[in-house]
Amino acid sequence: MFSWVRQEQGGRNKEGEMYQTVTEGLQSLYTKKLLPLEETYLFHDFHSPALEAADFQSKPMVLLVGQYSTGKTTFIRYLLEQDFPGMRIGPEPTTDGFIAVMYGENEGVVPGNALVVDPKKPFRKLNAFGNAFLNRFICSQMPNQVLQSISIIDTPGILSGEKQRISRGYDFAEVLRWFGERVDRIILLFDAHKLDISDEFSEAIKALKGQDDKIRVVLNKADQVDTQQLMRVYGALMWSLGKVINTPEVVRVYLGSFWAKPLQNTENRRLFEAESQDLFRDVQSLPRNAALRKLNDLIKRARLAKVHAYIISYLKKEMPSLFGREKKKEELIMRLPEIYTILQREHHISPGDFPSVTKMQDMLQHYDFSKFPSLKVKLIESVDKMLATKIAVLMTMIRDEESKQPPAMVSGGAFEGSQDGPFGQGYGEGISAGADAEDWIVNRDKHRYDEIFYTLMPVNGKITGVNAKKEMMNSRLPNTVLGKIWKLADCDRDGMLDDEEFALAQHLIKIKLEGYELPTELPDHLVPPLSLHDLYTVHLNASG
Repeated sequence: MFSWVRQEQGGRNKEGEMYQTVTEGLQSLYTKKLLPLEETYLFHDFHSPALEAADFQSKPMVLLVGQYSTGKTTFIRYLLEQDFPGMRIGPEPTTDGFIAVMYGENEGVVPGNALVVDPKKPFRKLNAFGNAFLNRFICSQMPNQVLQSISIIDTPGILSGEKQRISRGYDFAEVLRWFGERVDRIILLFDAHKLDISDEFSEAIKALKGQDDKIRVVLNKADQVDTQQLMRVYGALMWSLGKVINTPEVVRVYLGSFWAKPLQNTENRRLFEAESQDLFRDVQSLPRNAALRKLNDLIKRARLAKVHAYIISYLKKEMPSLFGREKKKEELIMRLPEIYTILQREHHISPGDFPSVTKMQDMLQHYDFSKFPSLKVKLIESVDKMLATKIAVLMTMIRDEESKQPPAMVSGGAFEGSQDGPFGQGYGEGISAGADAEDWIVNRDKHRYDEIFYTLMPVNGKITGVNAKKEMMNSRLPNTVLGKIWKLADCDRDGMLDDEEFALAQHLIKIKLEGYELPTELPDHLVPPLSLHDLYTVHLNASG
């Protein structure tokens, strides 16, 4: 995949360790530098289980989260363009468990209890959630081309009410948090008719806190409302999300109808096509950025592990040697916000690196502080050195190796041919209109453009830039755009426009006013016939 070190160095880093890939390098750094710190300060009990080889080597994963009947399972089928084992679709809550849809040579279903003992799958640590969860967790395997690049995790449809939360039998929010830390993309699905965020859905979104860079939002079934209603629905969704996702950045929302059925309302077809292409590009980029994402997650984990070590060692230092331990323990738990502030100042740590105070207070109740380890400076220094030097070198190597390889992209299913052919986005529209026509498309309106042209006092069949500017500015387009149009239209670069070049300029203005983008170079089908003839003549003379 990616080389950890340059060939001229003989495949070794300064410490003589051999790495064949970036993934292998990350795994080695974690095992030798970060894992000892985590194990010493009980990081796995408080925050996240230890990472294993499969966590580093697994394909990029996409997690789908949403309330029931928002189209999560249908969305997966839309991407794969075929059914997958274990899928059920209906208006009622159908998916009552987690389904990991992954690539496999043979189609079939692997139950959760068998899945968590497979060292090749990144799910072994889910064993901690017990049989109540594992009985509702399966892996759906199938030989689908999309799944050769990514894996998709389908989740139970979220209902409202306390009963469902209790009857699950496992901590749904904690399972989502576990997946959120390990996946590459989190897609929250909403239905245009179900914008209410239930209590459990709100808790689920909050469980994904800290993974904001991975979250994307899809407003599905957007074709079931008209343009005016869609505008109101979009505004209501952004308002609801703003109350739950507490970040200064506005979350990216994709509008569309992600299933293979006719659009109920076609007036926003162009918008839906553009949005789906944007979403496809985002998902297709996941394999290319997988190594960088794993590196980023390792950095976040290392920062949290360091802060956790400072907290645990501080609590140990404050404990009395003999008497009054329980009383002191209660006092320290109550003072935890104050302790956070002390550690921030003492070690120059950002407040955002600290874990949740309330969660930490709840977990500390179950531990004997006197048995906590003291601060081991060498472990902290080892992690600091990893962050300062090893990670920086690895990040450089990722980009260096990426530039030498063709970018990995998700292909197959709905991704196949989405840009090519007459049904690709923008085909036959805007600048590409007339590409398949035998005649020059500008000729359709040239008679109107000629009427304007001859009022601008052409001399020897051409108008000056000054006269053309006055007319072109009537479009009210910015000068930067008009300058680009002039450059495209003045095919012979003589600073003037003949009737064909002027008609071309007017055609380009029309394209821009209709909301389409302009090209950097004029495509062949828009080159004026006379200019094309002149070029052909020049070519013949040169060859003769």
